[in-house]
Amino acid sequence: MGSSNTGGGKPDSSGEGGDARSDPSDSGSARPEPSYSEEETVLAFHGPLLYKAKVQKVEYRKKEWRHFVHYTGWSKNWDEWVGTERLLKFTDENIERQKALQKQAGDKNVKSRSSHNKPKGSNDAKTDKEETKIFGSKGKKRKAYSGVEEKDTRSTEKAVSIPLPSTLKKQLVDNWEFTTQLGKLVKLPRTPNVDDILKKYLDYRTKKDGLISDSLGEILKGIRCYFDKALPEMLLYKKECQQYEEAIVGNISPSSVYGAEHLLRLFVKLPELLAYVNMEEEALSKLQQNLLDFLKYLQKNQSAFFLSSYDGMI
Repeated sequence: MGSSNTGGGKPDSSGEGGDARSDPSDSGSARPEPSYSEEETVLAFHGPLLYKAKVQKVEYRKKEWRHFVHYTGWSKNWDEWVGTERLLKFTDENIERQKALQKQAGDKNVKSRSSHNKPKGSNDAKTDKEETKIFGSKGKKRKAYSGVEEKDTRSTEKAVSIPLPSTLKKQLVDNWEFTTQLGKLVKLPRTPNVDDILKKYLDYRTKKDGLISDSLGEILKGIRCYFDKALPEMLLYKKECQQYEEAIVGNISPSSVYGAEHLLRLFVKLPELLAYVNMEEEALSKLQQNLLDFLKYLQKNQSAFFLSSYDGMI
């Protein structure tokens, strides 16, 4: 999750207030008791993973209960309305399920890949094939995850499209080869780190545009938040996990330790993660434009932000 700028938007025309509300169209009809109450701590599906959350409001709309949840530890911009099928009781059994899903997501990301022969054609063709091999095929409709009904999922066609420039694709492939095939890890801490890069981009946009909108600041905060949360769950290769445990201790944030090599991996996963965010088309389009502009900035400063010869790897 990151800064979606949803602002706690409500579905349809639901009203304000802390009490459970009902749709006038449902008046007089029998309705079931809500499974979750306001202020209740729950586990909520967001994409493939479960997150700890608190139910802030409960409303009965269109013959079903809807719950306005706040994800614990995340910006309130990610507060959203969800159906009962997205929620689980906060029990020891479901906490174990949460951990199992996190492990499953990590295992899928670090699954070993066999090497393949160099394809005929351009370097871009090789890069595309390697990218598919590393991160999976694209363009297929995503199935509903366990515990989430199909009606609450979105296909990749509705997700934010974030195509990577070919030079950055090659950067991903090189990083994968050095890490998984040669067993070399990026030496930490990186300079510049993710925080540095985000600040440099904000300075760049400020100089370029003169006045920076609040939405851009929120998007950059969201990228940082997404990175810190997603890194240990889905952005690391298996050989990097021990390094992470040694580097990230106490209150240290991954964005202050890791650099562009790992930040770029986030942009491969973002379309999948953002597919489950409730956003208006206009906001979604604006987010896409800003993410693409950020990628262009990374490409423009590739030699300064990324390792070139991996001399800094251990």
